[in-house]
Amino acid sequence: MSDFPFLSVLTVAPLVGALVVAFLPRSRPELAKQVALGWSLLVLVLSVVMWVTWQTGGERFQFRESYPWIPNWGVNFTFAADGIALVMLMLIAVLVPLVILASWHDADASKRSVPVYFALLLVLECTMIGVFAAADVFLFYVFFEVMLVPMYFLIGSYGGHQRQYAAVKFFLYSLVGGLFMLAAVIGLWVVGGKTFDWQALSQVDITTGTERWLFLGFFLAFAIKAPFFPFHTWLPDAGGAAPAGAAALLVGVLDKVGTFGILRYCLPLFPDAAKWFAPWALALGVIGIIYAALLAVGQNDLKRLVSYTSIAHFGFIGVGIFAFTTQAGTGAVLYMVNHGLATGLLFLVVGMLIARRGSALISDFGGAGKLVPVLAGVLFFAGLASLALPGTAPFVSEFLVLIGTFTVNKPVAVIATLGIILAAAYVLWMVQRTTQGTLNPALTEIDGMKRDLNLREKVVVAPLIALIVLLGFYPKPVTDVINPAVQATMQDIDRTDPAPTSGGTVQEAAK
Repeated sequence: MSDFPFLSVLTVAPLVGALVVAFLPRSRPELAKQVALGWSLLVLVLSVVMWVTWQTGGERFQFRESYPWIPNWGVNFTFAADGIALVMLMLIAVLVPLVILASWHDADASKRSVPVYFALLLVLECTMIGVFAAADVFLFYVFFEVMLVPMYFLIGSYGGHQRQYAAVKFFLYSLVGGLFMLAAVIGLWVVGGKTFDWQALSQVDITTGTERWLFLGFFLAFAIKAPFFPFHTWLPDAGGAAPAGAAALLVGVLDKVGTFGILRYCLPLFPDAAKWFAPWALALGVIGIIYAALLAVGQNDLKRLVSYTSIAHFGFIGVGIFAFTTQAGTGAVLYMVNHGLATGLLFLVVGMLIARRGSALISDFGGAGKLVPVLAGVLFFAGLASLALPGTAPFVSEFLVLIGTFTVNKPVAVIATLGIILAAAYVLWMVQRTTQGTLNPALTEIDGMKRDLNLREKVVVAPLIALIVLLGFYPKPVTDVINPAVQATMQDIDRTDPAPTSGGTVQEAAK
């Protein structure tokens, strides 16, 4: 199975499924949903087989494929996955079927084409897989840009209030970032010997000034995508307007392209520039943690609140990346996975609550747990996972980031720790105002608030809860895949970890 073209098949399969779903009659919405779900489950099965086939301790990049595309420009369809890409591909494969199930009635309410909605979700899956699997810089850039299109239509056509404004803002921000990257990609091609192959470019010696400018072009694009402060303002609007399922993919996967891009391209290709810019990146990460958490506390819109929590979490990921220790780097990548699970669950549950109430305003709830106790319990669990409660997966990654950063930069780690306190404030206050306390009499008059989680919704939340608990107590299967890739990245930038203390080695802490 190691010779099977997993990455190209995984990239193409959702696109084929999208074409099948898109051409189904609009009068057969249930068939479109079933076909889309079946196709996403096929991708999940293939991803699981790929995970099992992965050789821990083997080559850094595995499942490599390369097919000619534009020979005159040195462009190829080159795919390869390291441990960081592999865990992100598994995250996509897990989330998409659950999002399709959770979105079963989202398109119905919009009065627009149901087949097109689910086809867009599959196209989005295709582009997400492609961007993490690409090992050719130009191919990565193409997927990076094309990925905007399905999400733009999901927000603009199927979103809620101010969906057009949010979709355009999302598209323009990302497009501007893409233009910076395009300039850097062209510059890299010129100085790199007219090739876009990642492995070849990683061996190129670039002058200091040129390297810093190229790093900045890539970093700006990734910082906007992530999003890091102060490039974050598009996310609350997009997350607030997008359908709950699309929003779960937006914050659960699409944003990770930014942090993945920094790890895959900014650090290995421009190591000296990365070290030169590191203090500024750490400052942006710390500011983002505190600033976004304070804004989350004051939100009255549930989806905007969750969006601001994501900005704060990305601050932790940024700190972990630019601390330049294997422990913090492993924590950052693990945080990317755990954030996708926890915040994806939180967005899906919030979407279920909003669908029942018909409003996203926290002030329109109050005591809802008395009417929908199971839904309220899942919301509480998702909130606790989001604030990184010990025993949940995000705690492990947040702990690794903080302890790995503390060994090299104590002030940054101490200030970032304040984000944990603020996270408890915005999560617990949100839960208290929505599901706890005195029952809002208006809720008893709404039919939707009399229905707790049904079987389909339980199937959506159960796998995410199970994974969050499992990885909270036993993250070793994931960290064993992540660690070698992070260690190789640290070697690319010529950074070694501080001497281990009595606390043990990096690997022991990660386990």
